[in-house]
Amino acid sequence: MNLAEWARVQGVHPQTAYRWFREGTLPVPAQRVGPRTILVNVEAVAAPGTVDGVGLYARVSSRDQTGDLQRQVARLSRWAAQSGHRVVRVESEIGSGMNGSRVRARRLLADPDVTTVVVEHRDRLGRMNTELVEAALEAADRRLVVLDDGELEDDLVRDTVEVLTSFCARLYGRRSAKRRARKALEAAEHG
Repeated sequence: MNLAEWARVQGVHPQTAYRWFREGTLPVPAQRVGPRTILVNVEAVAAPGTVDGVGLYARVSSRDQTGDLQRQVARLSRWAAQSGHRVVRVESEIGSGMNGSRVRARRLLADPDVTTVVVEHRDRLGRMNTELVEAALEAADRRLVVLDDGELEDDLVRDTVEVLTSFCARLYGRRSAKRRARKALEAAEHG
């Protein structure tokens, strides 16, 4: 299969797949067969003995962290390739961990071919209640793998930080909404 076709099937931009190939982090075996042609060995991807479908998920909070997003995907891909896992989907997005309406995370979680969701840090999946997502995955005979789980070991500290983060996000959201409403009223009065 052509690398660009493979990328589209995986939900990855073809340029990202070409960059992974150049960097040696492409999560599937591939080889250059012409000056502009790279073929992915689909048979090797689906070979028996590989682990069921792995979905890789990376997230950052803002656009200025795009470089970190690319590095997260590369590290996840490298881990999957070194571990011999069959990657069936790679999703990455820019969005708040407090926001539950992340399209790509939902797409990954809804994909029945993804039996294992892999994230670099637990907070990349979400700031709060990731245990609920993990329990839902386990109920469907799926699992969540967190590569670096050494973030906060104390549950009380983690819960306190999550609650404070939630309150701050709500407070800042209210301030922003009040500011937008005030500007709209001023525009209506002057217009």
